[in-house]
Amino acid sequence: MNMQQATTINEVIQCLDKIIETSKIEQCAIGLFTTLYREVTLQIKNGIETGLFQNPERMEKIDVIFANRYLKAYYQFKAKEKCSECWQFSFTKGEEYWPIVAQHLLMGINAHVNLDLGIACAQVSTPESIFDLHSDYNQINTILSNLVEGVEKCLVEIWPTLTYILKLSGKIDNFFIDFSMKTARDGAWKYATEFVLLPENKREASIQERDIKVTKIARLVSNPGYLVSSVFKLIRLFERGTVAQKIIELSKVQYNPITETVITPECAVLS
Repeated sequence: MNMQQATTINEVIQCLDKIIETSKIEQCAIGLFTTLYREVTLQIKNGIETGLFQNPERMEKIDVIFANRYLKAYYQFKAKEKCSECWQFSFTKGEEYWPIVAQHLLMGINAHVNLDLGIACAQVSTPESIFDLHSDYNQINTILSNLVEGVEKCLVEIWPTLTYILKLSGKIDNFFIDFSMKTARDGAWKYATEFVLLPENKREASIQERDIKVTKIARLVSNPGYLVSSVFKLIRLFERGTVAQKIIELSKVQYNPITETVITPECAVLS
């Protein structure tokens, strides 16, 4: 298997670019999350270069470890080898027709934040030093959170009846709570502080247990119940453009760290 791994944040961006280009050619929705993730990585790189983080060197290490977990899972999946269950689920859905753009993004975020982020933070820390990381950890999650909020607003703007239908169905809390960024990042931090205390011979079992829990969230995002899923299928039928066109449009969603605002393109394709 030709598994590409990065050693610097610039190499991370290059690796993500390759996946995005492959996804465009293959018309594969895996490239949607990868595009959002690339923008997050660019913002982290900018933060490293402009002094946003207290420890820029450590932040680049986290970014590389974090990204390599995604890259490893992607190339394992493409080679039809076993990868993390939550990534297997997300990637498989990325090759299916029915999930809408927001679902693809949220399944990717769920796997990468709820599973990979805590592990990456623990791997650059010791039990004594991990709490020194908390401030920089919050900075990286603020970037991701704002980008996700921009995509969510895009969804509601183009299909405003969705929120109303979710409220009527009683599903809105269950559907949105598990991938809200505050819930995800708080959970990832808690897991990091627990994972860093584990001896090496117990870490793999912990990862597998965590993976099962994260996959359950992915299944909820993919299938939030009959009524909501029916609405999503209706939305999917009216989505405009090919997968490649959606990836291109999504690449225009950017976060401005100075004004803390999200710049979004015309939102129709993100519905």
